[in-house]
Amino acid sequence: MSARIGVGLVGYAFMGRAHSQAWRNVAAFFDVPLRPAMAALCGRSAEATAQAAERLGWAAAETDWKRLIERDDVQIVDICTPGDSHAEIAIAALAAGKHVICEKPLANTVAEAEAMAAAARAAAGRGVHAMAAFSYRRVPAVALARRYVQEGRLGQIRHVRAQYLQDWIVDPEFPLVWRLQSDKAGSGALGDIGAHAIDTAHFITGEHLTEVAALTETFIKERPLAGSSSGLTAGGADGRGPVTVDDAALLIGRMSGGGLASFEATRFATGRKNALRIEVNGALGSLAFDFESMNELWFCEGTGGFRRILVTEPDHPYTGAWWPPGHGLGYEHAFTHEVKDFLEAIAAGTAPEPSFDDGLRVQRVLGAVEDSAAHGSRLTPTEDV
Repeated sequence: MSARIGVGLVGYAFMGRAHSQAWRNVAAFFDVPLRPAMAALCGRSAEATAQAAERLGWAAAETDWKRLIERDDVQIVDICTPGDSHAEIAIAALAAGKHVICEKPLANTVAEAEAMAAAARAAAGRGVHAMAAFSYRRVPAVALARRYVQEGRLGQIRHVRAQYLQDWIVDPEFPLVWRLQSDKAGSGALGDIGAHAIDTAHFITGEHLTEVAALTETFIKERPLAGSSSGLTAGGADGRGPVTVDDAALLIGRMSGGGLASFEATRFATGRKNALRIEVNGALGSLAFDFESMNELWFCEGTGGFRRILVTEPDHPYTGAWWPPGHGLGYEHAFTHEVKDFLEAIAAGTAPEPSFDDGLRVQRVLGAVEDSAAHGSRLTPTEDV
């Protein structure tokens, strides 16, 4: 039997539910070196947190994240809160000797992300590990795309083009949930989904954006106040308030290997539900992926055209632990793969990926986008932000 390791989760809404399922399932499908014990769930409402803990499989409930960190039965702190609390919780948990996995984007500002990355580097020297939760890295087709690039099958990268398209706020009467408020979310489509597109491009290519020129836009300036919300749904209340984040972001840029890149992130692409798309063109071949067809990777070698690969074979990343070939996986499986990799890194004493430094790199790109958009779309180096 694997040794047990206690997990404490902060946040029980959309991401909290996805992470809870991952912690419940990982040891049932993967031979992990550490078996997670779901020790405690933390949320602000005592009644709602207790109900969520019982429903999601957590042994106890807390209403103060500081008490969660102090618990002797918690060795991993999983942060699924809005971005305004990531830095405070993560830095305190690392200082207390707890391993940390934190949802993306890493923080709301570059300064916060820098502090988190510094805390993670200091903690690593004490054998305490931290990981940024960019779950799309763990989609088997995305991991297979990275493998092909690492094997040199695309050659020098010439172009990266990525989109993340959603439509859940196209209704101008959709309420003013926290994701539409800069003090809680930091940014809008840019940080919420654009961060995923940027990290996915960094991961697949092994390169990073070095400079960007960008535009952002807020199409709906004011919305009804939110009376209640759950995941990406909400109910309205009396009164209205200003939207203080971007609804859409466009950017062009240059990759560290010299290739050109373009990115689009919007929550106003009517008809698109969760279309994270990326295409990479190299000197020897190309690949393309769309999360709305998440079990497929399109691959081209030479100029012979693309072929479809159904990424469900036992030798594809992660898939051998699940179902027979041809039986596709879903959104939730990437989170299980994520915690599996994190547990393996903790047990081996190796640095998990993506690290907080990787999260900081994405945060610097987000900051450069905002700076560029605020100054006439000027070309902005990412390392200067």
